[in-house]
Amino acid sequence: MGIALVTGASRGIGRATALQLAQEGYTVAVNYHHNIKAATQVVNEIVERGGKAFTVRADISDEAQVLAMFEALDREGEPLSALVNNAGILFQQSTIEGLSAERINRVLSTNVTGYFLCCREAVKRMSHKHGGKGGAIVNVSSAASRLGSPGEYVDYAASKGAVDSLTIGLALEVAAQGIRVNCVRPGLIYTDIHASGGEPGRVDRLSSVLPMKRGGQPEEVAQAIVWLLSDKASYVTGSFMELSGGR
Repeated sequence: MGIALVTGASRGIGRATALQLAQEGYTVAVNYHHNIKAATQVVNEIVERGGKAFTVRADISDEAQVLAMFEALDREGEPLSALVNNAGILFQQSTIEGLSAERINRVLSTNVTGYFLCCREAVKRMSHKHGGKGGAIVNVSSAASRLGSPGEYVDYAASKGAVDSLTIGLALEVAAQGIRVNCVRPGLIYTDIHASGGEPGRVDRLSSVLPMKRGGQPEEVAQAIVWLLSDKASYVTGSFMELSGGR
C-alpha cells in the first residue's frame, strides 16, 4: 500500500482519516504542527489495532519544514502513495472590516500555499515522470468555497476556493503521470475548528437549516476520502464530493 501522508492528522477529519487509512493497510504518516500528544495518541491507536503509523511534525506553511517532512518520509523505505491535504486554520468570526493583512496572509499561507507545497513534493515522488509508481491526492476543501461564509470568515472561504482551483488544475496536469487528484467539500462537521472561530457550538446552532437537519461526523468525511484514494475510484480525478448534508 505504501505511505499515506495526512496533514493535520492529530484531530477532527484528519484523525478519522488516518485511522481509516491504517485499517486499509497504509502506513500512515500523522502530520501535526503543535499537539504532539494528540498526534501520538492517533499513532498509538493505530498500532494497538495492528496498523502502522508514525508522527511527523511540520508547519505546512513553512517550505523548509515541508521539505524536511517529505525527506523524513523518504527515509521510511516505503513509497508515498497517498496524500491527504487536510491541515487548515481559521480565526475569530469577523466581517471584512475586521480582517487584517496579517490574518489573511496566515490563512492563505497554511490553507493554500501549504497545500501547493505538499502537492509539489508528493508529485515529485509519485509521478511516472520522476520514476514513481503513481498515487492519489485528496484535498480537503469546504462547502465554504461555494457559500462564502459571509459575516464569519470570508478569508477562510476564499482560501478553500483556491483549493478547488488547485484540484482542477493539478488533476489535469498529472493525470497522465499516474496521479489522481480529487477534492472533498465538508459542510458543518463536528470538529474543533469551530472553536477557533469563537463558536464551539456552531454546528448545533446551524444544523436545523440543513436539509438533513444534522451536522456531520468526521468519520463520514473520512470514508469519502478513503474511497477517493482507493482503487475503487480508479477512474475518478478532478472531481468534487460534497459532504454537507444537502446544503
